[in-house]
Amino acid sequence: MRVLGIETSCDETAAAIVDGERRILSNVVLSQIEDHRVYGGVVPEIAARGHLTHLPGLIEKALADAGLGFQDIDAVAATAGPGLIGGVIVGATMAKSIALARHLPFLAVNHLEGHALTARLTGGVAFPFLLLLVSGGHCQLLAVAGVGRYHLYGGSVDDAVGEAFDKTAKLLGLPYPGGPAIEQAAMQGDPARFDLPRPMLGKPGCDFSFSGLKTAVRRLVAGRADGDAGFVADMAASFQQAVAEVLADRTKRAMRRFAEEHGAPTTLVVAGGVAANRTLRAALEQAAGAEGFRFEAPPIALCTDNAAMIAWAGLERLRLGLVDDLAFAPRPRWPLDGERTIKKGAHAQGAGVGGVRE
Repeated sequence: MRVLGIETSCDETAAAIVDGERRILSNVVLSQIEDHRVYGGVVPEIAARGHLTHLPGLIEKALADAGLGFQDIDAVAATAGPGLIGGVIVGATMAKSIALARHLPFLAVNHLEGHALTARLTGGVAFPFLLLLVSGGHCQLLAVAGVGRYHLYGGSVDDAVGEAFDKTAKLLGLPYPGGPAIEQAAMQGDPARFDLPRPMLGKPGCDFSFSGLKTAVRRLVAGRADGDAGFVADMAASFQQAVAEVLADRTKRAMRRFAEEHGAPTTLVVAGGVAANRTLRAALEQAAGAEGFRFEAPPIALCTDNAAMIAWAGLERLRLGLVDDLAFAPRPRWPLDGERTIKKGAHAQGAGVGGVRE
């Protein structure tokens, strides 16, 4: 069984082919970072035009890299939401066109489910598991009982963690995207120099908050002394450390709840673009070990947006017979624990991505 996956939800145009043996036969990603860097964030219209221009060639390359033709593909999966709607429409329409022309099943994949199931592709993680999804548009803790079976424990009440990284980087004069820039700067900094707040630390529940942390950084930047050469590196390190402690604290609470509900610890899966940050991964791995959970995160290259995760999520759904009609409407907002996790074509609304990268 081989599935062609297409990803166009934000500013990466991607195509990939994955098979039922958990092999990534090809995985092609074209980044638009340079097109958006001058604006300090993703411009939806530019992103959509880029997808429209480059997607056909990337699909051809994915097939060529895998040594396959369309006749060797069993289904086509595409991100159908959440995301920047112009880009989502481009990818979903291309997938529908291929499915129609080749008489193949079409699979409308929730982008977040692609991230959620990547650890099953790369690490063979069994259900149930606890998921921390951290990206530019999302920060959520969910219990994952199976494909399409998600229970939300908590999420950010304001900024997503990736958004907080981007905004903090901008305050510090670091380039876009902010996550890698802060991680790089922090390598030379002192994480104990600035006593930044840890929002929600020790509070009941599993929700997150990052706007207060970002505001504290803004105030310290405004009061920065002239000639303080180490300020940016120390602030980046202090910010990153604060985020790591908050994520670890909230995730520990979720692990305890999960273990109580399921009778024992299983696996903590960390997914999404922010999971590429090594400091955050280390803090979460330590927290998982302390709670008796196995820690699993995809390879860094598969944490950020890619089509292999979409192809795999499509393959998992195909195995369950969850094929979608070509009338399926792409959507900018689509919560992972919403009504359309199992039902085909049902409408759901909730938090999704806006002009921020995954």
